Amino acid sequence: MDNVTTSPATDPNLPLTRLGFLTIGSFDPADPAAGINGTLDIISYGEDLGFDSAWLRNRHMQYGITSPMTVIAAATQRTSRISFGTAVTPLGPENPLRLAEDMATVDLLSGGRLNPGVSVGTPFRYEGWKDALYPDSADTEDFSKRRVERLVENLRGDRVGNFPAQKNQEEYSEIVQPHSPGLVNRLWYGSGSRSSTLWTAQQGLNLLSSSVISAEVSEDFDVNQRAQFDLYRENYATVLGGTPRISQGLVVIPTDHATAGQKARYEAYVQHRKDVGVGRLQQFGPRKMITAPDLIGHSDEIAEQLLRLSAFRAVEEVAFALPFDFEDADYRQILADIAGELAPKLGWTPNV
Repeated sequence: MDNVTTSPATDPNLPLTRLGFLTIGSFDPADPAAGINGTLDIISYGEDLGFDSAWLRNRHMQYGITSPMTVIAAATQRTSRISFGTAVTPLGPENPLRLAEDMATVDLLSGGRLNPGVSVGTPFRYEGWKDALYPDSADTEDFSKRRVERLVENLRGDRVGNFPAQKNQEEYSEIVQPHSPGLVNRLWYGSGSRSSTLWTAQQGLNLLSSSVISAEVSEDFDVNQRAQFDLYRENYATVLGGTPRISQGLVVIPTDHATAGQKARYEAYVQHRKDVGVGRLQQFGPRKMITAPDLIGHSDEIAEQLLRLSAFRAVEEVAFALPFDFEDADYRQILADIAGELAPKLGWTPNV
């Protein structure tokens, strides 16, 4: 176990300067267009409330957003200020060169508002769709962090093509096109362990931390997460020319302006998640994982709870996760209370 020393009582509070929200963008398979358009409406609503960023989850072979770059491309045409992120796009099902083309295109369409987050590893439930995804190479695909390195090379504008000049031929570029300068500095890596956090820092990538992380230094979520943040900052290398950024993702459900019915459903949701292990230590094979408890209640109460967290006090950016399977009216109430009630108590001002 690593020696970790933190002093929560004396930690200065970093002001919350960037407020984001995260959505899975679920839809009814009988009418997916309605759900996708609903996600676009929520993003526009978030911009109207002054949110700095909207983040999309990626859910392949499920009833949620499977193509976040496409959805974000549409959102760029409906908005002007809010930035867009993915938390995260798993690179296992992706070709880094093709994905870089899409990311650069979307970033240019948005005027430089894209913050793509990625992760690596064997695709989730791989056995169920590997033959369709990689019919000729399913057992030999490399799902290591090399996939991230390839994406960085493509976004950075490294030479990846070799096209000797020929007369009377179309012109080809030796770097990925289009190229969006600066996009590589807005690339994030989703990390849940100390080893991947250290790697993220050494690569000069931004750090995405969610409500599920490895329990490596303590059985307390906050102690583990703060230790990861400190490790990241201590080892960050400016190899890409950027500056270290950390975004924290927690589930917060303010109920300031919720109806009695909404409060009852929200509380039932939180209780169900407690029953299945959210908020406590769990063993997944050889790994111990720990999740942050959901925070529900009046904004005064949630703000007080957040400001007691050492990890929260060490970040300036958050992407609060919207619960799955709520109704549009629920999301609007939660977002309005986060922007109008909770976040100002944490030092944030709207981006309007």
